Amino acid sequence: MTNSEDHERHERKHSSKHSSSKPSSSKAKPREDLDPPPADSHHRPRYFKNDAPTTRRDPKKQLIASLTRLLTSYPPQLIPPGGGLYYGPVSIAYLFFVLQRMYPEMLVEEQPLAVWSAAYLKQAENHMKSYPGPEAQKCGVSDDIMAMVAIDAASTRDADLVKELCEFANTTTEPGADNEWLYGRAGYLYLLRLVRVCFADDREVLDLIDDTADEVIELIMESPRPWKWHGKAYVGAVHGAIGIITQIVLTDGSWAPKLEADLVALLSYQYDSGNWPSSIPPGRDRLVQVCHGAPGVVISLMSIRKYFPKLQNKIDRAIARGRECILERGLLTKEPCLCHGISGNALALEDPDLEHFLTFSTGHEMKALEKDRMMEASDDPASLWTGEAGRAWAWAVADKGLERRLIGYNDV
Repeated sequence: MTNSEDHERHERKHSSKHSSSKPSSSKAKPREDLDPPPADSHHRPRYFKNDAPTTRRDPKKQLIASLTRLLTSYPPQLIPPGGGLYYGPVSIAYLFFVLQRMYPEMLVEEQPLAVWSAAYLKQAENHMKSYPGPEAQKCGVSDDIMAMVAIDAASTRDADLVKELCEFANTTTEPGADNEWLYGRAGYLYLLRLVRVCFADDREVLDLIDDTADEVIELIMESPRPWKWHGKAYVGAVHGAIGIITQIVLTDGSWAPKLEADLVALLSYQYDSGNWPSSIPPGRDRLVQVCHGAPGVVISLMSIRKYFPKLQNKIDRAIARGRECILERGLLTKEPCLCHGISGNALALEDPDLEHFLTFSTGHEMKALEKDRMMEASDDPASLWTGEAGRAWAWAVADKGLERRLIGYNDV
């Protein structure tokens, strides 16, 4: 799959209508929202009212139910290759890789979670020859080769694999490389952090990772403001400024003072509604989801707040206003997922609101919404950021009482 094709496929993750990828010689242009809705959804709103009594479900039972649906409906051999940590077999392997450390005794379909991580990773490895490898404009978490090397390095604690991962800096530091999380340098920083936490006692490896991160961060910081992706100044977590700021600060907090002005500017973009625009200059206030809008900004702010002591009051006010918007407009009619659905939006909230939102992502509730034609199905219904695997992550956060974080983004 070419870089252009892969980019087009991701943009359809934010769309109301998906179609199969076709090769194109012209560069795809990103869209903040959304192709025309399918014929059967002309009267489907973006969200439904949050007016039901606050309820909850047992998160542990729902986690197991979600993982069981994932394995039975989307077994490893049926997952097409591609997508890195965002969608596809590597993304599902990464979910099980993380969960098996949290639930070492858990069995699903009579197997421990580590077995399922290996099975989905094997599915990805079976297609290794089809992966083009990272390029300057595709070097973030969506690259399969980089993601697999990072997971292998973290699971085996193999220093040679860390060196291989750090050598990808030759690509991420090329002129013209993007800076955002999904396809760019900021996503590479996440992969470096993923590996770094597994080598806390190895000074030589830590120095290599930190030196590599410093080189990448310096290039991001030297890039002209506002940061742009495909010519557009995005604001949100996936393609925009808050995603870049978050990845830099979580990788090396000493850069926070030099990012204060960028963060102040971003906070100033907040609408009176509590939402944030998809890009600047701002357009209509419409998208309330992790990729574009308040949920992604709020989840990011929660994880970087401590690095900006001078801005904490402003950050707290922005988070509170953002949550009001999410409570009002965050029960989306897209299939529940992390990127642009209820599961991701829930992670921006505190209890009991988080657990209340998650009740709309149970198998029973989704069937009811689908029957009422109030749910737009995902074209990647299995994956970590677009489907069932992401729903499982949200239930695990609720079950373990974890900090509200997005796996693959700010969980390390």
